[in-house]
Amino acid sequence: MIRALTHASYAAEHPPAEHQLALAFLGDAVLALVVAEHLVHVEPDAGVGRLTARRAVLVADETLAQWAAAFELGPLLRLGRGAEQGGGRETVSILATTMEAVFGALYEEAGLVGVRRVVGGLAGWSCEGEG
Repeated sequence: MIRALTHASYAAEHPPAEHQLALAFLGDAVLALVVAEHLVHVEPDAGVGRLTARRAVLVADETLAQWAAAFELGPLLRLGRGAEQGGGRETVSILATTMEAVFGALYEEAGLVGVRRVVGGLAGWSCEGEG
């Protein structure tokens, strides 16, 4: 999990620390799948345009940053000096990327079931019976 909390700026200043970006890439894909799966489950007859718009809200940086704040991830971040001085612990893009990285790490540890449970809890919907 420490990798999920390690910003690229920290890794650059502290080799051989690994940064979060690959986990964020994975987490972004897993999040999109879990959200799409849920939306299709609850609205099987909805048009693609409606589903896409609803998914976009749930995977938006602002939503992810709010979820990261709910988990109080800001204080746990490992940031380089510049990101730290620039307020990185409260920066929407950094918090959103970190939340995606956490989803990536969660996927690696607990699979889709684990990600479904966490995302469902954060989004306020149940994932029971899906996927």
